[in-house]
Amino acid sequence: MDDIPNKMQTQLGIICDVDLKESEGKEYIEIDVKPYDVPISYHGKYHYRSGSTKQELKGSSLNEFLLKKAGKTWDDVVEPRAKLEDIDHSAIEAFKKGAIASKRLPFIEEEDVNQILDNLMLLEDGKLKRSAVLLFGKNPCRFFINAFVKIGRFGETDDDLRFQEVIEGNAYQLADKTLEMLDRKFLISPISYDGLQRVESWEYPYEAIREVILNAIVHRDYMGAPIQISVYDDKLMVWNEGTLPEDLRIEDLKRKHSSRPHNPILASAFFKGGLIEAWGRGTIKIINECKKAGLPEPIIEYVSGGISVTILKKESALLNKVSLDLNARQLKAIDYLKQHGRITNKIYQQINTISRETATIDLRKLIENEIVKAMGKKGAGSYYILK
Repeated sequence: MDDIPNKMQTQLGIICDVDLKESEGKEYIEIDVKPYDVPISYHGKYHYRSGSTKQELKGSSLNEFLLKKAGKTWDDVVEPRAKLEDIDHSAIEAFKKGAIASKRLPFIEEEDVNQILDNLMLLEDGKLKRSAVLLFGKNPCRFFINAFVKIGRFGETDDDLRFQEVIEGNAYQLADKTLEMLDRKFLISPISYDGLQRVESWEYPYEAIREVILNAIVHRDYMGAPIQISVYDDKLMVWNEGTLPEDLRIEDLKRKHSSRPHNPILASAFFKGGLIEAWGRGTIKIINECKKAGLPEPIIEYVSGGISVTILKKESALLNKVSLDLNARQLKAIDYLKQHGRITNKIYQQINTISRETATIDLRKLIENEIVKAMGKKGAGSYYILK
């Protein structure tokens, strides 16, 4: 009766009621532990139940668990090392312009930086929160070492890294700086003409890439790796560390869904500053922008402990349907079609040195998979084009 409450208080730091009771002529001990609002550790370690096993909480999972129990998110915590001198006033002014245009902040004409930060819930007892440093800091990486974006240009494989760049800056500037670097060094700008006027467009839909980057900034885990953008010949991939809420699946992102950003204060400031339009619709906008540009639906998936969004080029749409399993002859025919626009059964036989029967089977599969379309009259006048 004495040992049990003493051991529980020593090893768990909790107080319990221990009572001696009797039932059917037998004595038993009842231990009554009331619910605690704070997390309980055993020998300084925290545990949770996963299925039929007990797991120890570690690293970022432990940090997130402790914050959740305290009713906070990572971006809602005070950064004790930060001072008002660390805030970039030009970023505040840029935010004010966006907020005026969005008409979402009635107080935005306010000149006092302290007051603006307080109204955006970026201060606590006069001290800067982590979100304030990320949003408007002169050098956020000084406080959070991985608060940057890394861009790499790759060849045919992930091992073939041709060149890379690191983009630093506060969250309010980071998307624009990243887009500028992508445009200047990593992407090809197709050129067309409207009459005599030269028109440069983006290799991928500008609004789609911008939305992907903004999503990554808002939802990423800042205790983990930096945002990584990988540019290939046929696709662009944006990855950020973090997970979806437990009851939200990847498929849910393709339709209207509830918005629970990993960094809600950061997300709120982005919304009020006009950077994002509506919560819970970012991924839908990305998908719609790709469709408008004639590109396939972006691939959203879990990769290496984070969320990856891959935007494909038109050409890669033909080769990125994993279920197709095209053979070498069919791939050669697709290359031929890209150069010449059309192919016949006879040409298919010639470039692959195969029989008419094999060529017919290969072409039929390309039709079934909606890669090519049969044109002309059946027989000698028929030919095939890319669908």
